Amino acid sequence: MADARALPQLSVATGPASATPGAARPGGRTARTRTAVLAAALAELASGGYDGLSLDVVALRAGVHKTTVYRRWGTKERLVADALQTIASSRIEVPDSGDVDQDLRLLARSVVATLTTVEGAGTVRAMVTGAARSDVVRGIVTAFWAERTTQAGVIVTQAVDRRQLPAGTCATRVIRHLGAPLYHQLLVTLEPLDLDDADLAAAATASAAHAGVFTIRPSVP
Repeated sequence: MADARALPQLSVATGPASATPGAARPGGRTARTRTAVLAAALAELASGGYDGLSLDVVALRAGVHKTTVYRRWGTKERLVADALQTIASSRIEVPDSGDVDQDLRLLARSVVATLTTVEGAGTVRAMVTGAARSDVVRGIVTAFWAERTTQAGVIVTQAVDRRQLPAGTCATRVIRHLGAPLYHQLLVTLEPLDLDDADLAAAATASAAHAGVFTIRPSVP
């Protein structure tokens, strides 16, 4: 998976909203209310998870009347979908040192930096749980990670252009394998993460990429 640095950012953009029921035109009091509620929803997701989130608690945390939240979003599923859709629309900073090994190491370290915060780890766990509970949330989470992987994949495509990696190297495969051991440690084995884990993931992925493990070969008729 790609860099998750946008996850713990709780200041939600007030630009054009998604098509979810919580959407509203930007500007003025309406935009400020939406920003406060979505930020509160993300904070609650990070601290209490998807199952622990309630519209009443989100309203209290946002400092708005609960009827406002119920009227605009109606259900937890719709509120969470709107909050995740908002952070999904943001972009991440992708390392560009000119050296693919260094860029993969920096990317892995940024993932670990996020996953070792309460907010980052909590949000990732909540995304997994929410995706299992709701088809709507699952669709948004899937799109979120696909977009993050595409953005981070520039590291690989540029490395191929510079002939640092073999032609035909699949950017998606490289980025997924870079993040896989880190998210596995967070979500499955529940072991603490550190920079050594990031560097190991980056080194293993880079070695495999240089060896052509991630190249897409033409199918044989």
